Amino acid sequence: MLTKKQLDLLNFIHTRMARDGVPPSFDEMKDALDLRSKSGIHRLITALEERGFIRRLPHKARALEIVKLPDSLAGRQSGFHPRVIDGDRPDTPQAAPTPIMESGGLAQLPLMGRIAAGIPIEAINDPPPGIAVPGQMLKGRGRHYALEVKGDSMIEAGINDGDVVVIEETASARDGEIVVAQVEGYEATLKRFRRRGDTVILEAANPAYEPRVLPAGSVSVQGKLVGLIRTY
Repeated sequence: MLTKKQLDLLNFIHTRMARDGVPPSFDEMKDALDLRSKSGIHRLITALEERGFIRRLPHKARALEIVKLPDSLAGRQSGFHPRVIDGDRPDTPQAAPTPIMESGGLAQLPLMGRIAAGIPIEAINDPPPGIAVPGQMLKGRGRHYALEVKGDSMIEAGINDGDVVVIEETASARDGEIVVAQVEGYEATLKRFRRRGDTVILEAANPAYEPRVLPAGSVSVQGKLVGLIRTY
């Protein structure tokens, strides 16, 4: 599933390539999506590439190839026009209530949505379903929530695709902690957090993914990892 911004960019690239035979420039993409900087376009393209919708061709300027289209865009090409409701889904989890302890030492947490390494959270608009977690995973009586992991960029930290991570809501983190980090107010990712001067480094736990070095002011911590649940 793509966020609205990702879908808008993919549609814009596809439309321009069908019309002109070449992909649009980054400046054209930025203007089309009404973004303030090209760094947002770089992140959206990276997300589309990681999900297998586009491919960047090496050693060529502006060289993008569309690999596939989601059903919503493919349907438009065949004459089907789905009804779209304007407005982005929220990129960060809503405030989670204090966990409710159940019998047997289990706590009921809201499953707030999905988060993938390097790809934005797909938040759930409906009332979130609950998930039972062992009470010993929760530190203190602060707010906690759960997220389903999509992707493989944290596999060397023992976090696999389909796992559910338990997150303690906090706005701060120490170097080396795994956090939910929000980038420029709309992209959220699960990464290892490090601060270097006036920059923040978001590290994957998979050598296939490069660390992301970002201005400290563009990154805010939404929570830190305190537990993991895996279903076999």
